[in-house]
Amino acid sequence: MKTYLVGLIPGDGIGPELIDAAVAVLSATATAGGFALDFRWEDGGAGTYRHAGANLGIGALERIRDTYHATLKGPAGLPEVRKPDGTEAGVLGGVLRRGLDAYANIRPVRHHGAGIDYVLVRENTEGLYASRDAGVGNDWAHADQLLVTRAGTERIVRKAFELAAGRGGAPADGVQRVTCVDKSNVLRSYAFFRRIFTEVAADHPDIEACYQYADAAAYQLVTCPERFDVLVMENFIGDILSDVGAATVGGLGMCPAANMGDAAAYFEPAHGSAPDLAGTNSANPAAQILAAAMMLDHLGQPKGAQAIRSAVDAVAPAALLAGAAGCTPPATGSLRHCTEQICAHISSHMVDAAAQP
Repeated sequence: MKTYLVGLIPGDGIGPELIDAAVAVLSATATAGGFALDFRWEDGGAGTYRHAGANLGIGALERIRDTYHATLKGPAGLPEVRKPDGTEAGVLGGVLRRGLDAYANIRPVRHHGAGIDYVLVRENTEGLYASRDAGVGNDWAHADQLLVTRAGTERIVRKAFELAAGRGGAPADGVQRVTCVDKSNVLRSYAFFRRIFTEVAADHPDIEACYQYADAAAYQLVTCPERFDVLVMENFIGDILSDVGAATVGGLGMCPAANMGDAAAYFEPAHGSAPDLAGTNSANPAAQILAAAMMLDHLGQPKGAQAIRSAVDAVAPAALLAGAAGCTPPATGSLRHCTEQICAHISSHMVDAAAQP
């Protein structure tokens, strides 16, 4: 039996509850699928920062990079935990993305049965967020730098075309396409990003290359999302557009994310820690569970990954989409009830599929 070593970072707020739900779903999937998952817990987040003055536990980054096959992370951070300069403390994005060189943030946006099925590919280590903790200023002004490099842009664009090659194309027409999203009409750094995109696109003549300014893309993600297949963009633009996309498929509670590099990968929901929902048994576990499905794809267990996605689709998807973003609506009962339904669906359908000749 194939065994995978999986790191778990429960995070803060609703994070521990969501990780528990994802572990239950993963365990059901592994049992039905004939593989094993060996879970290892790691400290990280605002709670760790409060107690130890660091965002991540000692040695955790090295274990995530060198020991685990993959890592599943819950939402981390609490609004009241801040550094002396007022910025967030206890968040893990910068620590993990930079520490692991997880340069590709991959966010699928999908609405079962509604013709929305595209992937946002966001450069994770450069762009405007390269200025994290490095901006300059005084009482009169502050400045942050937007950094775009050739090496960083080439690898994220290649990743986008690689993803497009493995997909079935845009729902509207079945055409495999990658859309470059930028503001090259305003800033030289974005014009540089677009130029490199065009160079890389020439190596993929079978995949259509398209271009959109960020404001136009935001509009079309709402008005005609079915025309998109894969979109690639700089860090800051990706951060904004991924939330725009989430609003069209039921909220951030339905949106998973992968952070991938050449040496390591970790998976998480796209939303925050929602501390006001912690302990209420009402958080929507879908994004965390779908992040677990992305992790199984990465581990080479696509049948298990698809079983999880099918189960999420089957467990009252209309009710999930009708609920408040981040909350399980009344039709699903509760976080625990929703998780139990997903586990039951996986167990019955994977066993039935295995029994067929």
